[in-house]
Amino acid sequence: MDCVWSKGPITADECRLALRKTWPMKESTMRTVLRRLEDKGYVTHTVEGRTFIYAAAEAPGAVATRTVRHLIDRFWGGSAEELVIGLVDHAVLSPKQLERLAKRIATEEKKKP
Repeated sequence: MDCVWSKGPITADECRLALRKTWPMKESTMRTVLRRLEDKGYVTHTVEGRTFIYAAAEAPGAVATRTVRHLIDRFWGGSAEELVIGLVDHAVLSPKQLERLAKRIATEEKKKP
C-alpha cells in the first residue's frame, strides 16, 4: 500500500520495480497482491488499453483507523478503553504520551454540545 500511496496511480509492473530491492517478486505475484488488495477494498483500478492502473481507495489514515477498529473488535471485545489500558499496563505509552492523550480527550469533550 505504501507504494500505491506514494507513487499515485501505478501499474503492477511499476509497483514491482519500485519494491524490487526490499521485496523482489514476479509481476504475476505483484498482480495477485494488488488484486487481493482490491478485493479487500484498499485499491481500485482503471484499464488503459490492456494495462490495469491501480490507485488507493482510501487515504492511509482511513485505512489505519479501520484496521485499529478491527483489532479492537477482535482482541478487546470492541472496547477501545481496554486497548489503551493494555498499552499503559505494558508501558507502550510513555507518561508524556498519556498526558497528551488526556489533554486531547479533554479538548474533544469540551467541543461536544
